[in-house]
Amino acid sequence: MKYLSVNGEFQTVKVIEKSRFITTSAHVKSEAEAKEFVSRISAKYADATHNCYAYVCDSLGNFLRFSDDGEPQGTAGIPILEVIRNKKLFQTAVVVTRYFGGIKLGAGGLLRAYSGCAAENLDGAQKVSYELCAESVYTVGYTETDAALRFFGERGADLNGTEYANEVNFTVAVKKDEEEDFNSALLNRLNGRVRIVKKKEYFYPFKV
Repeated sequence: MKYLSVNGEFQTVKVIEKSRFITTSAHVKSEAEAKEFVSRISAKYADATHNCYAYVCDSLGNFLRFSDDGEPQGTAGIPILEVIRNKKLFQTAVVVTRYFGGIKLGAGGLLRAYSGCAAENLDGAQKVSYELCAESVYTVGYTETDAALRFFGERGADLNGTEYANEVNFTVAVKKDEEEDFNSALLNRLNGRVRIVKKKEYFYPFKV
């Protein structure tokens, strides 16, 4: 199983009919993280007219929440949530902050504004694919170091740590379904001059 999410926090600003909309998105791993994110953004913009939000805080899409925060029912929270779901994002929270500019948008205008701001923000945010990965320690001699690093770069592996001792130990995460081919290709590249010790498997955010 794999799922798509945003990486870190991302913010966009848009003015619609003199109202300023500040949209902030973030990766959240749990309901507690989602609530903390919403509270933090709402506190940051405590003087705003509205801080509307939606989030999907699990990897299956079953745990979700939304709020119109005083806007007419159904014009903010649900439209934001629908954008998250339509883009097939999980563990993702979005807060759209509105500073009212004096011109009413009407229900349809509000729906378009909140969904449009959320979509624009999420389109610009960096995405990551959370996939089951295998993390191993690859031990090579100093003469094989450059070749190993080039190989890791070519294969798009994530280098999570490097330890220089009598030999060089690279801690590397690769996608689980690519592990066997990756190890075989590395052994071939280095003519067998590498030791591989598998450490663990877990979900890891690979850039897309």
